[in-house]
Amino acid sequence: MGNYFKRMIRNFDYPLFITYAVLCLFGLVMIYSASMVVAVNRYDYSSDYFYNKQLKNLAVSIPVFLMASFFPFQNYKRKKLMISSIVVMFVLLVLVHIVGTDVGGAKSWIKMPGFGSIQPSEIAKIVIIVYFSSVFAKKSETGNINYINKSIGPPVLILVVAIGLIMMETDIGTSFIIILTALAVIAASGIMFKTFLKISGIVSIALFACLAILYVGWDTIMTPSRQGRILSFLNPFEYELGSGYQIANGYIAIGSGGMKGLGLGNSIQKMGYLPEPQTDVILAVISEETGIFGSIIVLGGLGFIVMRALYIAMNTKDPQARMLAAGIGSVIGIQTFVNVGGLTGLIPLTGVTLPFISYGGTSLILLSLALGILMNVSMFTKYQKNK
Repeated sequence: MGNYFKRMIRNFDYPLFITYAVLCLFGLVMIYSASMVVAVNRYDYSSDYFYNKQLKNLAVSIPVFLMASFFPFQNYKRKKLMISSIVVMFVLLVLVHIVGTDVGGAKSWIKMPGFGSIQPSEIAKIVIIVYFSSVFAKKSETGNINYINKSIGPPVLILVVAIGLIMMETDIGTSFIIILTALAVIAASGIMFKTFLKISGIVSIALFACLAILYVGWDTIMTPSRQGRILSFLNPFEYELGSGYQIANGYIAIGSGGMKGLGLGNSIQKMGYLPEPQTDVILAVISEETGIFGSIIVLGGLGFIVMRALYIAMNTKDPQARMLAAGIGSVIGIQTFVNVGGLTGLIPLTGVTLPFISYGGTSLILLSLALGILMNVSMFTKYQKNK
């Protein structure tokens, strides 16, 4: 065990860790700046309420990152670990429909006395990546990876059921992220292109079925707040006093920042114009206060992590390591696109957090776990290459 830790430490991926640390610390500063007014005026909290809570989340996230970094990723293929993770995921995804709390138009949170709230769909992101990587790595070893009924059917069925439960919350943004991430893991597994097309077809049919259910039950499932997000996407300024209020003011914040920004702490839009500036629209406050420079720090750092993950995936010979790296890089990249795309009007605003930057304990802790797994894969790959 001592030799294992020595080998891993010698191959520690410092650029990846430094980027992770810079993003978390920068996010912490921006959460304080973005939330100080809303904490006092809207919730009657102290101005540093959200900052202190995120600081506690970060205090948990860093040990989680380090533990995942030194936990050998090969252990994720153990049958008991795979089964237990899937069972926990489904229990939470079902439980959220029974005792969940509606936040922002989606019933996605479970309150845990003494521990705050958890978001089961965030757990599902990581579980799907780890489970798919482990299952397809085993199938690759046995040579059965291209058999749909025996090898591919069961994990795809688990994905479809999980997506169905998340869509019913309704958390369309997270569903979109998980689907594309799962397909990225499958694409990195080494299966034949024809088989990949068949899997994509099955997932697409299941997705269209879920969308059809939403369409049929539009008035029942899609509450006014949920409908408003779609309508405001088409023309936010037509609904700027209603559902498009947050998007329209996000545009104003981004435009006001310009090249240099108004200065840290000087955002105008956080003074009540952006309802929850510390969450999914925090990039608007970053753009307003720090201009293009701050945005480059955030998007450049996230882009570096994604590219680093893909580089690791292309340079490892281990199938499981390749799929884990591709999946983790994909989930961070896709989630960033969904967040930034919603804020800039490319896609409807979904409430998805900006990785490592937005306020939120479940997101930060689980993404830190994912990055820790990526770190372990990176150290293993560097060790194998040097050896």
